[in-house]
Amino acid sequence: MNNGGGGDGELDTFIPRDGVNGTKKYQIQPRKDLEHGDSDFNPFTERKLDHPTTNMETLTHLLKASLGTGILAMPIAFMYSGLAIGIISTIVTAFICTHCSYVLVKCAHTLYYRTRRTKMSFAEVAEVAFLNGPKWGRKFAALAKHSIQWGLFITYFGTCSVYTVIIATNFQQVFEHYSGYEIELRLLIASLLIPLILLSWVPNLKYLAPVSMIANVFMGVGLGITFYYLVIDLPAIETRPLVGSIWTQASFFAITIFAMEAIGVVMPLENQMKTPQSFVGICGVLNQGMSGVTLIYMLLGFLGYLRYGAETQGSITLNLPIEEIPAQVVKILIGLAVYCTFGLQFYVCLEIGWDSIKDRFVKRPVLVNYVMRTVLVTAATLLAVAVPTISPFIGLIGAFCFSILGLLIPVLIETVTYWDRGFGKMNWVIWKNVVITFFGIIALVFGSKSAIEEIIALYLPSTEPLLTGNQTVLATP
Repeated sequence: MNNGGGGDGELDTFIPRDGVNGTKKYQIQPRKDLEHGDSDFNPFTERKLDHPTTNMETLTHLLKASLGTGILAMPIAFMYSGLAIGIISTIVTAFICTHCSYVLVKCAHTLYYRTRRTKMSFAEVAEVAFLNGPKWGRKFAALAKHSIQWGLFITYFGTCSVYTVIIATNFQQVFEHYSGYEIELRLLIASLLIPLILLSWVPNLKYLAPVSMIANVFMGVGLGITFYYLVIDLPAIETRPLVGSIWTQASFFAITIFAMEAIGVVMPLENQMKTPQSFVGICGVLNQGMSGVTLIYMLLGFLGYLRYGAETQGSITLNLPIEEIPAQVVKILIGLAVYCTFGLQFYVCLEIGWDSIKDRFVKRPVLVNYVMRTVLVTAATLLAVAVPTISPFIGLIGAFCFSILGLLIPVLIETVTYWDRGFGKMNWVIWKNVVITFFGIIALVFGSKSAIEEIIALYLPSTEPLLTGNQTVLATP
């Protein structure tokens, strides 16, 4: 063996060195960050956006997505759970929904580093997770991507179609009260077509932020007036049960999960952020938004059930006296808030639709994009005109899709993303995901059950409704 200069040469093969004044200084390379892959690549600084959104604009969108019309069903959810259990269960449900959104974004960030990409859609996160995960799951990558795309598109397209019914219904009630004449609901829905098309033409989330802010103001004022009615002549807490029947607790979770769920807008919001790493974290945009949303949900649910008790309706606005001007203002404001929300919710459909056709229209992409927006909004409006009673059917689709997309898919993505990294001490991540899967199945079963019963009640009006108020995110004011 050569112990002279040859030994140095052999060592030089494996360890880089510097020569200074005839001496050899060996440099030990730092270990690559296993979580972030190549340390020389930062997907957040490499991301290039024409119109990036700030943290505040993203928070505004998130609040609007989570404070949908489903919040109006919270009082009846508290009727199912009881006052005390309702508070605890709202916090638990909000934690689960927020955690699943957090898991989706964190997995996306991990996959950015692994694949040297700067942004991905929800469906792409699932596809890339399976492709870079265990060998047994790679064959499911394409299935996961297309299933999520179709699930999101159908759910949000149907949701926006129902939004047109909600808007028209709110205005119809006020118009009929003052005119004394019945107004055809289909005509009101059709009259919304042009305003909705114009709203859909807002090109990106940056320019939609002011619209979401206006929607938040409308909804905030509407809820403020509603709270005014709720605190008048409040009965004693002792007059309402603190703990509801064990058999109706699952219905509470179904209503609350679908009301809070906004998984479809999470990745579009993250993808357009100037500082996407600020979306997650203890004081990140996600936690800030959901903390405020949870508080409002608890207050409205608690006070609404405390005020009206067994007379609580599926939407709390139905308990308000329509003959009083403040109650009429609530209906108008909520109708306007839903109109402004349409643009954000429909953005999910527009993004999926454009991604699927943009490679075929490279010559005039702007023109084709606006034609696609117009066609999709027209189709959603015509669907509502043709079937104004579509809400329970979309509620059934929402119960099926939101429970799977919002709860089950994120934990599945987390499992395959970190399959080779381990799941923590005593595999606590796996046990945590099992618990979330249990809640997802509850939401799926009881949400679907409620929607089916609403459909039965719609076509068999003589039967007694077994359960009302699921409303998904589609609660009709």
